Amino acid sequence: MEEVTEGVNNINLSADLIKKNRIQVSNTKKPLFFYVNLAKRYMQQHNEVELSALGMAIATVVTVAEILKNNGLAVEKKIMTSTVDMKDESRGRSVQKAKIEILLEKTANFDELMAAAAEEREAGEAEEQN
Repeated sequence: MEEVTEGVNNINLSADLIKKNRIQVSNTKKPLFFYVNLAKRYMQQHNEVELSALGMAIATVVTVAEILKNNGLAVEKKIMTSTVDMKDESRGRSVQKAKIEILLEKTANFDELMAAAAEEREAGEAEEQN
């Protein structure tokens, strides 16, 4: 019975390692503001968000972070850079890719700014209906 309990505890520990507030940005066809809006939603729920990207997607992560900072919604808490070994399927060898992780925390007036933006949207929608 102890083994089962230990196994369950280990499962719980590994589930904690999966971050619920991490956005892994890729170079897909998703628009930039998809990631900006997703980051806002994550900050509402978790008070902070971690943006992560590899290679060519790094520019997108930096842009998303700058948009959030310039709009007064977030402040940088931590920036980490590293290289990651990836397997190149076509060549069959290991390739290094640049990686960035930016941890953003919501500002003190984040909730006020989000409420004001929601009011503006509602006012604009009401105007359209008239």
